[in-house]
Amino acid sequence: MSNGMTEKESVIRVDGLSRRFGDLTAVDDISFQVGRGEIFGFLGPNGAGKTTTVRMLTGVIEPTSGSATIQGHDIRKESILSREHIAVVPEQANVYLDLSVWRNLMLMAELYGVPRDRRVSSGERLLEALGLLNRKDSKARELSKGLKQRLMLCAALVTEPEVLFLDEPTSGLDVQSARLIRKIVTELNADGLTVFLTTHNMVEAGDICSRVAIINKGRIAAIDTPGKLRSMVRQRRYVEAQFKGQSPPHEKLESLPGVIRLESSQGVLRLYTEAPGSVATLLAVLSDSLGLELEQLNTREPSLEDVFLYYTGDGGSR
Repeated sequence: MSNGMTEKESVIRVDGLSRRFGDLTAVDDISFQVGRGEIFGFLGPNGAGKTTTVRMLTGVIEPTSGSATIQGHDIRKESILSREHIAVVPEQANVYLDLSVWRNLMLMAELYGVPRDRRVSSGERLLEALGLLNRKDSKARELSKGLKQRLMLCAALVTEPEVLFLDEPTSGLDVQSARLIRKIVTELNADGLTVFLTTHNMVEAGDICSRVAIINKGRIAAIDTPGKLRSMVRQRRYVEAQFKGQSPPHEKLESLPGVIRLESSQGVLRLYTEAPGSVATLLAVLSDSLGLELEQLNTREPSLEDVFLYYTGDGGSR
């Protein structure tokens, strides 16, 4: 699945990667590339193969077949080199609970050989950016889930990675922590950090990812920019209308040229169509001819969630 990137530009290259657990195929012959400086979103429902893919790429488990390289180093033949400039923030924070926030950071930086002056200045800067500086002497076990996840991100970033793997980094977090993590990741990406983000949060992916791959049942269902994925699902476009008082009969709405499907919920009508502008005009004319009053009329593009449901089989037939 080439997207025109050269070997030099692609930081992560995956070719036919698979992983089986007994009779279960968790990841099934996937191929993709991640370009330098991208925030690459890896979307899929629970059990789709997202975490298994990350665990293979980061050396936690061996692939059953296929190959992958990070920064040009094969994850099996050159596993140490492939992991040398990466950092991972897993879904479940695995900080050292009996160590202080500061000691957690310094220990991680020491393990990665970051010089003392650099690890101290970097550690203080990261703790301040993620709102943890006033908790630097607290034991990690005293932190909430959101603060532990922020600490995990600090511990990953203090190692000065070139590629950051984030596995569901904001899942179950408070709004403030989730927003702060997204903000920091976006800022670091602007400075050149390549980010591989797994998530099932469609809004998050649409907001911060430069490209998105949708994985379903272990296979890549689609891959492109969020905007292009949305535009590909043309029949998920719709006209949204609400009437003051009575609305037109459903059979008249469904017979309007270009209407694929009609949905109605709590007085709000959705007319799905590939030509929302034309259908909106026809609806306004129909309303006028019946003497009915439109309260609101809008054309809507499909959200990334609509795209996700479409490609994972829950959003109607393709």
